Amino acid sequence: MDRVTAAIALGSNLGDRHAHLDYAVSALASLLENVRVSTYHETLPVGMSLPQPLFLNAAAIGETTLPARTLLDALLQIEQARGRERPHGRASRTLDLDLILWGSLLVDEPGLIVPHPRFRDRRFVLAPLAEIGPELRDPVSGRTIDELLRQLPPDAAG
Repeated sequence: MDRVTAAIALGSNLGDRHAHLDYAVSALASLLENVRVSTYHETLPVGMSLPQPLFLNAAAIGETTLPARTLLDALLQIEQARGRERPHGRASRTLDLDLILWGSLLVDEPGLIVPHPRFRDRRFVLAPLAEIGPELRDPVSGRTIDELLRQLPPDAAG
């Protein structure tokens, strides 16, 4: 397997949000090489059905030889280690880790779509990612992260 650059979005809106993100960053350092992490951004909940606490969001990028499915499985284990529960899709969460990019490759399998299908519309993903990887390119649109962020309307999510 060739080495690819993986981009991961991090989020938390339950419990000690900073501690949850710090834990995830530490765990990601054992999965990825040359990890870079954005600053933490406090954002409003987007697309949630009930009022929820503010999110703390960040992004991380690093190099890996892991297959996308293996990396996703590891991300889900990190979430579970922090008490992530999934009573419904829009529930508050102690930790949410989304695989956003996996190099320039496209993956479309049950339970795994990369690039993440909604990341282009989410300021809370693009802004942290642009801090550490503005030159990363979305293999679907061909645009860089910085271009995607600049093209968002002012009222875009997060």
